[in-house]
Amino acid sequence: MNKTRFLFFLFAIAFPQFVKAQSANIPINRDYYHLLERYEIMTGKFADNFHSHVKPYKRMQVAGFIDSLYTDHEFYANLSERDKFNLSYLANDNWEWSVSDSSESRKPFLKYIYRKKSDFLNIDEDNFDLHVNPVLYFSGGKESGSNITTYINTRGVDLRGSISKRLGFYSFLSTTQAVYPSYVRDYTAQNGVVPGEGFWKKFKTNGVDYFTARGYISFELVKKYINTEFGFDQSFLGSGHRSMILSDFSPGYTYLKFNTKIWRLNYTNIFAQTFADQNFSATGSLDGTYPKKFIASHHLSLNITDNFNFGVFESVVIGDSTERFDISYLNPVIFYRALEHQGGSSENVIVGMDSKWNIGHSLLLYGQLVLDEFLLSEVKSGNGWWANKFGGQLGVKYINVVGIDNLDFQLEYNVARPYLYAHQDIYTNYAHYRQPLGHTLGGNFKEVVTIIKYQPLNRFYITAQLNLANYGDDIADSNWGKNVMLSYNTREQEYDNKIGQGVSTKLMYGELTLSYMWKHNLFFDINGVFRKLDSDLEARDDKMTYIAASMRWNIARKIHDF
Repeated sequence: MNKTRFLFFLFAIAFPQFVKAQSANIPINRDYYHLLERYEIMTGKFADNFHSHVKPYKRMQVAGFIDSLYTDHEFYANLSERDKFNLSYLANDNWEWSVSDSSESRKPFLKYIYRKKSDFLNIDEDNFDLHVNPVLYFSGGKESGSNITTYINTRGVDLRGSISKRLGFYSFLSTTQAVYPSYVRDYTAQNGVVPGEGFWKKFKTNGVDYFTARGYISFELVKKYINTEFGFDQSFLGSGHRSMILSDFSPGYTYLKFNTKIWRLNYTNIFAQTFADQNFSATGSLDGTYPKKFIASHHLSLNITDNFNFGVFESVVIGDSTERFDISYLNPVIFYRALEHQGGSSENVIVGMDSKWNIGHSLLLYGQLVLDEFLLSEVKSGNGWWANKFGGQLGVKYINVVGIDNLDFQLEYNVARPYLYAHQDIYTNYAHYRQPLGHTLGGNFKEVVTIIKYQPLNRFYITAQLNLANYGDDIADSNWGKNVMLSYNTREQEYDNKIGQGVSTKLMYGELTLSYMWKHNLFFDINGVFRKLDSDLEARDDKMTYIAASMRWNIARKIHDF
């Protein structure tokens, strides 16, 4: 990746005249992003500023979208009071790019603290813009049948800004000590990682201790059309709760991203350095140098009409024990499969497509198809050839259900064939830091996700979620296609492979969250979880109920729905 960094900085130095106005991103947050997607559905057409299935979003683009809703007087007049409150919240959260005049605090503290509703401290000069906010997450809970008290103790800082409105920057730093529910602790013990996090250490008897850092710089190479970003963070592609293409389940990674938006097209290129594995023991991650690999991805999205979108995706995982990167994959406008064949290499190329359809100001239909390996003749034969590795997603979002304002419903179906995302070894599988880059469950599963969101009052939010999944698990010395870290060369059979093979497992995950926003981005949550696992191996059966209360300040809810 050193070559990538060198080329990036060489371009920035050689062509500074192309650098134009730029902002930071809104960190990936399902509750926050739901509001934006909700208003896109309500307008009956896609936003002009951004393609909403390519996440994260730029604050500048979001502010432009929100401002356009304010100026659409007929649309705004028909909104509920809660929706008007939400628009004001979104505008205030991105005030430096919005025309909204409601962002000023009525009573700043000591003249400098919270002059703006959304910022603990801000500097707003002609050539310098800075926003500094504390990050706190305090949670305490209890699990049925256990005398262990669970908790989350996160402290940190969130910092963003711009220089001369040309160079955007962002940094997030936090430290966390946590005791998670038993199923999360089991995941850590079995996989050697804390879900969604990187390097970690054991904390006291049942806890974990980890440091989270994200950051990047961002600028536009061509004003309004080509954005460039370099840093360490996550991305998400899709309109669903899950993504079969690229999700935010694994931790952040070093990346170089180009996003080109012109006419009805949006073209995203991501070049990333990820970790093929990590060394760990029962006490946490071990010091040392972890093996690296590289990923080059591109996603082309077209708004065929104002309310129908179609996109294609391709990603190649490049790596071996030498940790070399093939510079030919930096070509932003070519099919990676052609490069793979041309070079005679054995990289892992994954292709896919996605689509969404906005219907009648209340419905969004969306879907994804991902192909890892595929041979049409073998599919037609119906013999269950192991290398027919593909998966898909179908979903619907229905807002203002049966005319009830701010009651939203989502139903999603995800499916993956055995060995999806797996490859010859750790250097070419579709994983990062021992966690899938695609769907959370890896391969060999069927899943239904149901989510209901209701906002009965301006500051009060209710979220109910139910996940039902059937999957085939692996046992020691066997590989039936779920664990993406296992080489497909250790597969159990060539034919007769089917979804759910191996140890048949049924998962039920239910969650109910009540949230109240007392001040801007200061939330109090009450959260209840019911999780039941039925396995053909009785020793793996598990049933638990978990209740917790939390205070969050400038950070998204923790979701461990697996």
